[in-house]
Amino acid sequence: MLSKLSEGLQKFFSKVSRAGVVDEKFVKTSLRDLQKALISGDVNVRLVLELTHNIEARMKKEKIPKGLTPRQHFLNVVYEELVSLVGEGGEVEIRPQRILLVGLYGHGKTTTAAKLGKFFAKRGLKVGLITTDTWRPAAYEQLKQLGEKINIPVYGDPNSKSAVEILKRGIDELSGYDVLIVDSAGRDSLNDELINEIREIKQVLNPDNTYLVMGADIGQSAETQAKSFNDAVGLTGIILTRMDSSAKGGGALAACKVAGVPVVFIGTGEKVDDLELFDPKKFVARLLGMPDLESLLNKVKEVVEENQELNPEDILRGNFTLKTFYQQLEATKKMGSLQKIADMLGLGMKIPKDVLEQSEEKLKVYKVIMDSMTKDELEHPEIINKSRIDRIARGSGRTPQEVRELLRQYEATKKMLKKMKAGKRRWGKGIPGLPNINLGGMNGL
Repeated sequence: MLSKLSEGLQKFFSKVSRAGVVDEKFVKTSLRDLQKALISGDVNVRLVLELTHNIEARMKKEKIPKGLTPRQHFLNVVYEELVSLVGEGGEVEIRPQRILLVGLYGHGKTTTAAKLGKFFAKRGLKVGLITTDTWRPAAYEQLKQLGEKINIPVYGDPNSKSAVEILKRGIDELSGYDVLIVDSAGRDSLNDELINEIREIKQVLNPDNTYLVMGADIGQSAETQAKSFNDAVGLTGIILTRMDSSAKGGGALAACKVAGVPVVFIGTGEKVDDLELFDPKKFVARLLGMPDLESLLNKVKEVVEENQELNPEDILRGNFTLKTFYQQLEATKKMGSLQKIADMLGLGMKIPKDVLEQSEEKLKVYKVIMDSMTKDELEHPEIINKSRIDRIARGSGRTPQEVRELLRQYEATKKMLKKMKAGKRRWGKGIPGLPNINLGGMNGL
């Protein structure tokens, strides 16, 4: 996430961590590196100067707390100011509610509607989706297909030209649902026509929350867009999409704070699970390469609960076969990319991108190979001999060497789990429920 900004901030923290003396002169020179990192992330220059001025002022005025070194105090001040820069984040109540999504074309509003639906459904609420977009052809079909994937009903009428009438019928149709999420139409710009349509929809829906869906790649322009929508229709929060691929995400976050509208969710990928509650402290910690273990373990828990066949306790008791390994690969795929998992572990900038991509490809190859195995072979890997390896290779379109590599990886994971069972588990040696994939010599995920 925001690799260029993250790389600059991590270099800054690494330099400070190695410093012998942290005095006024060192603080001034170090803050120049911080300014460069933030400006490269498209953060407004004025905000960057304010931030570094605040840090300098605090370093001069504040007494170093007992138990902290000058270096630790400096890093802590920088961390706190960075958290302040990106805003406080919005609160999300897990309760029955009506949500209206607004925004311009091309920012991922329809996909976000499905992601938001999955977010509430995973938390035990009955969710229904309504599309009132009468302007974009296939808007209804797109949301309907996404809804089918996540087992959430979608109401819409591609033949109607009245957003308000569609909404009224949709509310009646989904009257027994806890959460209604309405995907409104967009335009290329916020014009009077769009404003009037949103106001009419709001009057009928009476939403608890109105979220602006906005791409992080617009950077500092987010301030103008957020203010315009807030002034025109009233917002309770912002959902920033494309945070995984945009270099300008830092600028967009800071801009939303200036606009006075909290960022509530961030989109971190294209899958329906790639939506996170925005937590400024965790976000900045992840940028700095500090492990976000809580998010990772919560993600593991969600995946295990969705995949009832995968039981970490059974695995630790020794019930580990190739079938279990296959289920692990499926669970890992549901968690997102290896890059995302590495970021949560604080390893995102330490593992080369090409190594992560190669590991991702290996996961796909392993799955293809196991799809060509019989039930007996998956449940009793010890029966796989040379002739079976050759047959599996032919059936999967892979080489015998790749089949043997999979079997070695399976055996390595099995040995690791035996060590964990014997009480020799250490953090970094693996997480129950995830495969032990070797990332360039790092037994990791």
